[in-house]
Amino acid sequence: MIKKIKFIFTAIHHRIISKNRLAKIVGVNFGNNCNFNTRGWGSEPYLISMGNNVRTASGVNFITHDGSVGVIRKKYPGYKNVDIFGEITIGNNVFIGMNATILPNTKIGNNVIIGACSLVKGELKDNSVYAGIPAKYICSLDEFHNKNIDKYDYTGDYPPKEKKAYLLKKYKKD
Repeated sequence: MIKKIKFIFTAIHHRIISKNRLAKIVGVNFGNNCNFNTRGWGSEPYLISMGNNVRTASGVNFITHDGSVGVIRKKYPGYKNVDIFGEITIGNNVFIGMNATILPNTKIGNNVIIGACSLVKGELKDNSVYAGIPAKYICSLDEFHNKNIDKYDYTGDYPPKEKKAYLLKKYKKD
């Protein structure tokens, strides 16, 4: 059983390292203690920069260009080579939920949570929670914390088997 747990931890570690390594290879600039569960960095990943402690869920998309200029290129002959690009800047301690899309010219502050499937554009202020299409301010991080404090399970340091046993008992699935 110990070998199986070590194998699982090793597989998870390699998966995280490989996704972070991919981000570094394609040119994403990011700080320490980041965990990316996405492989898609768009066509100009070198226009993406992030601070420390940034985590992305699976399916997050980063878009640094505006593909709609293809219509302009065809309609207006003098503009056949135009492009529109924009940077994406993400602060420290940010979580981006599953299948969120971050558009060009977006700046996300520090201590920000972005809900799943959100469409993010513009400036997201520090210490805030955003969600929706388009992403809108939901509440402050303090309000989010206070709303959820009675829902917290203190399992962050549990080994997988212990966490599973805890959750099965909690949800009466044992």
